[in-house]
Amino acid sequence: MDVEEALEFVDHLALTTTGKHLDSLQKAILRGAWDNQKYKEIAQHHNRSEKYVKEVGFKLWKLLSVALGEEQVSKANFRAKLENLQASNIVSLVGNGCIHIGNISADSSQSSKRLQSEPQEKDKFNEKTSNSEQKVHLDLADAPEPNLFSNRTSELTTLENWILGRTRLISILGLSGIGKTALTLQLISQIQHEFDYIIWRSLRNSPPLASLQTDLIKFCRGGVPVPAPSVPAPYPEERATTGGLPLLEYLRSHRCLIILDDIQTIFSSQQLAGNYQPGYENYGAFFKQITESSHNSCLILLSWEKPREIAALEGENRPCKSLQLNGLGPEAQEIFTEKGLAEPEKWSELIDLYRGNPLWLNIVATLIQDLFGGSVSEFLSYDTLFLGDLESLLHQHFDRLTASEQQAIAWLANTPEPADISKIPENLQLSPPELLKVMQSLGRRSLVETVKHNGRSHFTIGPVIREYIINKTRNKN
Repeated sequence: MDVEEALEFVDHLALTTTGKHLDSLQKAILRGAWDNQKYKEIAQHHNRSEKYVKEVGFKLWKLLSVALGEEQVSKANFRAKLENLQASNIVSLVGNGCIHIGNISADSSQSSKRLQSEPQEKDKFNEKTSNSEQKVHLDLADAPEPNLFSNRTSELTTLENWILGRTRLISILGLSGIGKTALTLQLISQIQHEFDYIIWRSLRNSPPLASLQTDLIKFCRGGVPVPAPSVPAPYPEERATTGGLPLLEYLRSHRCLIILDDIQTIFSSQQLAGNYQPGYENYGAFFKQITESSHNSCLILLSWEKPREIAALEGENRPCKSLQLNGLGPEAQEIFTEKGLAEPEKWSELIDLYRGNPLWLNIVATLIQDLFGGSVSEFLSYDTLFLGDLESLLHQHFDRLTASEQQAIAWLANTPEPADISKIPENLQLSPPELLKVMQSLGRRSLVETVKHNGRSHFTIGPVIREYIINKTRNKN
């Protein structure tokens, strides 16, 4: 086996395990490991920081360890592991989401044959791994490309503990670009051995619940089409077209991890956060059923805003939890290193202004490099905060607001200090109960921040959102 054959094999493995081919940096790390290069050398050859290359490498070795059923694949032993597996004719591959066994051939033209399994080889592998890695069926085709700047150790630990503690429904909430996708993909790489089936589905096209459930069951059935029921199901919101078996039965008979992305697309615009579009209210009953029914599976929801049912279902000792994802801290400096920005002593100010949002920081770092030659201090010398491409992203959030929410957030934008909502200004034509509802909704949309002052909660908004609202008001006038 040479390095090109090894790369082809690992690329097949990555594609069928994660739904994505290896990227250029991952290939460079594998080539470097094959030739016994140090991380520092790989980083220098590809204009990346050594720390970043190590992080990408760590995730790559973890993926290979799980997929190959080998303990502790690392840069140091990667080549030896593959050569030993080739010599023994026993390797672990993933095809159609399932881990199989096949031979590695020295002839790279035989790659399609490598994805086939022989019964006797399966027996050998099952005997070898019966007490370690289990077979995992993966379908991550709907998962978008991750933001690699997602060093969130504490959040990952929290989520992993929730899953190991048999939490049935987890909501990961935050503004677009904050890193929900990247965090969840990292989580999958850490806990996939806990599940029989892992499937990622986006709701960006607002599928009806019955269609989604049928799709999920089809995956659990190994791609076998789901037959139509002989009699109508008595509870359509709880039963898919499954030939009599609701999705819940599969969640009980198998340990499944289901990730539903873009949940906000099934909510109505110009209504308070978490209100469903007409015809999608049964999703609320579905989330409630997943939380309250007995099973060992887990549903993860990724959303800009929290479903209304979740607030009543979640709790410290309950099987429903929510994680409000905030921006990155000092680790976001890796973005600026990648972009080649100067003056590291100014980076923390930039992170605070853009609230550590990885996407926002990528956008502004590109601008600083393009227009200011990488000088952060020159960029910060301007009186106004640059938005540029961020405006179109923020439009998507603000187009969803009710008229009352727009009033309240405009008030906050023009209030320099955190506001006490017990003191409502006369020009804000909202009653105290209405204002409380509005502030709760804005909080569920991740658009307001809460701070404590003299033991009371005060509310404010971040600099980017403030600048966006002020610009919008100025343009109207």
